This record gives sequence, structure tokens and C-alpha cells, in this order.
Amino acid sequence: MTTPRQHLADIFVELAGGNSAMPIEPAALLTALAAHSRELAGARACGVLFASAGTGSGEVYASEDGARELVLDAHHRGQGPGPHCRATGIPLPRTDLKGSAARHRWPHYVTRALALGYTEVAARPLRGRDQVIGALVLFGSEEAPITDEALALGQSLADIVTIALLRELELDRSRTLTGQLEHALTSRVGIEQAKGVLAAQRSLSLDEAFAMLRGHARARQRKLTEVARDVVEGRLVL
Repeated sequence: MTTPRQHLADIFVELAGGNSAMPIEPAALLTALAAHSRELAGARACGVLFASAGTGSGEVYASEDGARELVLDAHHRGQGPGPHCRATGIPLPRTDLKGSAARHRWPHYVTRALALGYTEVAARPLRGRDQVIGALVLFGSEEAPITDEALALGQSLADIVTIALLRELELDRSRTLTGQLEHALTSRVGIEQAKGVLAAQRSLSLDEAFAMLRGHARARQRKLTEVARDVVEGRLVL
């Protein structure tokens, strides 16, 4: 039987990316963030806006369809707690959606939120040291208000997921760079081999052999690495 403490520990492990050596799936992690934030914070609903800095694209995950549609519409309009929090990186405090200030600030948003039964909202940024990649939006109602404890917990959960996502992004960049370097090294080795073959066949210096390879590739609009490979494998005699 799973105890409440064990359940909480399992959630933290899941939001940190789990124990698997497999790459993290951002969609699964952000869906879990929305679901577990609602569960642990006791809010009426939770939504997650995931949007890379400097781009207009964004993805939304939520604990229920109404919240997802509201957060997504807000992102497209650039209006509402989610877009504001993502843009500034500053937590948005609990806001009464029935008040005149909220109606004046987000008229379309407030109308839709109240129709869904949400009477208050708050947002917490998904932020790393130098970038903000999204926002966690918490919706409250008369029956399920947003508490101070819920806001603190929501930020903690958002931080855990952000660390996991940024770590995975850095690993992905590292894997890409490693692949590029390996490709460049392989290409360079192939060219050097072709230079040696040509130099031996035509009694040329290595510089003269390279000039011949490059000239042939340019004249026929082919990649130098392809010409080099053909020379090494005997399919091309220059």
C-alpha cells in the first residue's frame, strides 16, 4: 500500500524526469505537472503554458479541457496570467476574477474564465537561471480556492519540471554538437584518405591532390566528401 509520503515522493521523481535513462518527453512531463499541481495544490484546475523565449509558438497542457482552451486562447491573444507570467518571469499573485481590476485588464479572458466556473487565478513561472520557458496557471473557485500553500507548492513543482526540461535541452544540444563533430571528423578523415590516394596515383603533393579534389567537386557541383569517398573506394579516377 502506497502511503501519502511515498505518493508525494513518487510525484517528485516523476516530475524530475524519472529514473529512466531514456530522454525526457516534454509533453508527458508538462501533462504530469498540470495534473499533479491540481491534485497537490487543491486548486479547481491547472494549466501549463510551454513557450520558448523569443518565439510566438506555444504548447498548452492542463488538468481539464476548459483550462487548456482558456490558457491556449490567452496565449494566442497575448492576454492573461499565463502570457504575462511567461513574458516577465514574475509570479502573478492570486487575482479575483470577479473584481473590476481583472475585468479591465483582461476583459475577454475574465468572461471566459467565469463561464468555466473559475473565480480566481494565479500564475507561477517555469524559470531557469537566465530564461523563462513557460508558466503554471492555477485556477480557483468558490469550492476550491487558491491558498498561499498552493502557490508555494505550485512554484516548487514548476521549478522541478523546469530544471528537468532545461537539463534535457542542454543534453540534446550536447548530443547534437557531438554528432556534428563526429561527422566533421569522419568527413575530414575521408578527404585526407582521398588526398593520399591521388597523391600516390598522380605523383602529386598533398596540396595539389586537394586542389584537384576540390576543383572536380566544384565543377560538377558535388560535395567534396562525396568525391573523396568515390576516389577512396575506386569509383572515381582523376
